[in-house]
Amino acid sequence: MAQLLQIEPKKKKKEEKDLHILRHTQSICPECNRLISAIVYEKDGKVYMTKTCPVHGETEELYFGDYEMYQRFSTYWKDGKGTLAPNVPLERCMCPYNCGLCSNHISHTALANIIVTNRCDLTCWYCFFYVKKGLEGAYVYEPSIEEIVEMVRMLRSERPVPGNSVQITGGEPTLREDLIDIIRAIKAEGIDHIQLNTNGINIALRGPEYAIALRKAGVSNLYLSFDGVTPRTNPKNHWEIPYVLDACRKANLGIVLVPTVIKSVNDHELGLIIRFAQRNMDIVRAVNFQPVSLTGRLTKTEREKYRITIPDCIHRIEEQTNGEITADDWFPVPSCTPLSDFIQFITRKPKYELSIHFACGAGTYVFVDKESNKLVPITKFVDIKGLIEFLDEEIDEIKSGKPGALSVAKFLFKFNSFIDKSKEPKGLNFGKLITDIIVYNSYEAVGQLQLKSLFLGMMHFQDKYNQDEERLQRCDIHYLTPDLRIIPFCSFNVIPEFYRDRIQQKYGIPVPEWEKSVGRKLEDGLYRGTLRRGKHHPNCGCDLAKQNGNGDNKADQLPGCACSVIHSSKTGQAAISS
Repeated sequence: MAQLLQIEPKKKKKEEKDLHILRHTQSICPECNRLISAIVYEKDGKVYMTKTCPVHGETEELYFGDYEMYQRFSTYWKDGKGTLAPNVPLERCMCPYNCGLCSNHISHTALANIIVTNRCDLTCWYCFFYVKKGLEGAYVYEPSIEEIVEMVRMLRSERPVPGNSVQITGGEPTLREDLIDIIRAIKAEGIDHIQLNTNGINIALRGPEYAIALRKAGVSNLYLSFDGVTPRTNPKNHWEIPYVLDACRKANLGIVLVPTVIKSVNDHELGLIIRFAQRNMDIVRAVNFQPVSLTGRLTKTEREKYRITIPDCIHRIEEQTNGEITADDWFPVPSCTPLSDFIQFITRKPKYELSIHFACGAGTYVFVDKESNKLVPITKFVDIKGLIEFLDEEIDEIKSGKPGALSVAKFLFKFNSFIDKSKEPKGLNFGKLITDIIVYNSYEAVGQLQLKSLFLGMMHFQDKYNQDEERLQRCDIHYLTPDLRIIPFCSFNVIPEFYRDRIQQKYGIPVPEWEKSVGRKLEDGLYRGTLRRGKHHPNCGCDLAKQNGNGDNKADQLPGCACSVIHSSKTGQAAISS
């Protein structure tokens, strides 16, 4: 173990003189998890990482698919508050081997994941998480409500910013029969925002009553898996998604669509996914694209086939939306820290700082012009760059104690100067909405802003090939565990043998023992495609592909999908033979 944890000293290589080096960092060997030096560098307009293990040799990996975007995003690099309640003493810290959080960690928790089960009713080919029967050492992991409450209390004890946002995840959380009780227990601990990560199948099957029960218990929104608008790209829940939308409309429960983006699989439908969200903006609040993390052992050829990065997705969206959303409309997540600093100033309370690494995530807001029905990014009528620079300068003056510090009135007056009313979408008064939210704390204005806008996000979680310690130490999406640790996402899942698998084995039940205790087989919980027979739903999304000229006839002919019949019928519905 001592050899495993040894940090390799940086060694100057002759090859380095030929590289356009952007920075040095540390990473791990994808074979043995040894901590080694890594170089992030530019080549042919893209950003790569190279690292060499003394045992397993060199690994070169695409890190960020656009050098110019990397440079622009890097200007927003911010360090966060960290946490003043570290669970790992500093003398024991050796990233990434004993996360917990430790005092090396630069960002506090923005979103805490609680795994309520690792069982799932699907077996998606790219998923790394659900319990797989037949594997040696397979365990069912389902913490008790009492254990979950203790985890949440640990989150709430963080300082200076007590955690107040939780994602209930799995596996598939809706397989827990006591899920409503779990949600209530989490809410009772002072959690303001509860997000339910789900494939939506049980919500589609159980209907609006279940969605209403989830909302009343405390769920703020669904984080809904959605990989494309056709059965070819989204076979897991293509037929069920419209019923989830129907149920959530009746429950007034907002939805975030979450596509896992895989090169050569569904990256040609990113624009259509946004169009689908636009069609359903009354209930869809956001789309959060997640470029796939490549887990397991893959050859370089295999990785190149599937690897896609944030800039690659952004450029595809520009192309697939006919330029309505351009690459320049996106900003890295930490660019919003000046705004959170300002809110902290006016409220006199510590606030969230989304201080993740600039290469981890990006986002933008889009609105719909009522006359043209086109998408209008916020950057088209608000000078976001100028606003960020203004806030940065004012916050620096506040911190230095300079007289005439920024006031709410001064901010609002100046804010309106960054809005170009002539380019504002028809039917939108953005300045008034922001004024009502900040000055009057208007929940109605917040609701109006949500209904009029669609957030588009990117979040690229790491894997062993592109793992970067500088990113890891700034991660603000964490896992809560029964041993009361708070573990960064990209430690928990990137090195599962140290974290995820070890924890689930320690606190889980062997599959045979679980099956005996509940009187059924693990595979009995698999979804059998009930909604893929009978009446097909007209809001499935396939028509968007047809209208765009990207219809896949083979996909339309997959078993259970009658899209080709539906969209040529007068009624908009057709019976599907079983």
